[in-house]
Amino acid sequence: MSKTQTSAPAPDAAEPVSAPRPAAGAWDRERVARQFAVSRETIDRLGTYVDLLTTWQGRFNLVGRSTLGDVWGRHIADSLQLAELAPQDARVWVDLGTGAGLPGLVLAIALGDRDGFCLHLVEANARKCAFLRTAAARVGAPVTVHEERIEALAGDPNRPRADVVTARALAPLGRLMRLARPFMWKRTVLLLPKGQDVESELTQASISSTLKVDRRLSVVDPAATILLIEEAR
Repeated sequence: MSKTQTSAPAPDAAEPVSAPRPAAGAWDRERVARQFAVSRETIDRLGTYVDLLTTWQGRFNLVGRSTLGDVWGRHIADSLQLAELAPQDARVWVDLGTGAGLPGLVLAIALGDRDGFCLHLVEANARKCAFLRTAAARVGAPVTVHEERIEALAGDPNRPRADVVTARALAPLGRLMRLARPFMWKRTVLLLPKGQDVESELTQASISSTLKVDRRLSVVDPAATILLIEEAR
């Protein structure tokens, strides 16, 4: 299994991107702390992640620049809301196509104090993986970074067996299901944020009759939906 550890030397310092001014009513760290009842220590670590994301954005295209004006809503709150939908005993998570660690690294920061917790971040882009290793080391998040394509890791006999699989803005639902299947077992829960085209994606995707699909409204974007997919019991 090709993977990298969380510690790695940081690249040369970069000038931070000047983030757009937050819009009125946008999320900030205090609103996130209240909404998700996270500790002061956790919100500080999330703040460190946000600072690193903003700095590295000056060199690499990690996220859409327009989203930095509401980074606490578009990225932090949007990721943290998935934690409330997952089983409390979920310990092994896999985030497919994690990019800058969204939602995976954010969730690892929030949930990393659980015994036996590990979040597998799967990302083929080397620069993004360098960011993930640096950020994870700085905030002490229990993650494993897999610097390879999802299909390659899926073919590894030692691939992780996930209690929860997440993927954000990666692919249409039908393809997502095919990518996630090798990491699933009978108790796996898929948490998949989707936008306004969710109905079309559900219609076009071939969902097994053994799976139960539940829809939850996003607390960040009223037009967005989170699909919760699991084996029907």
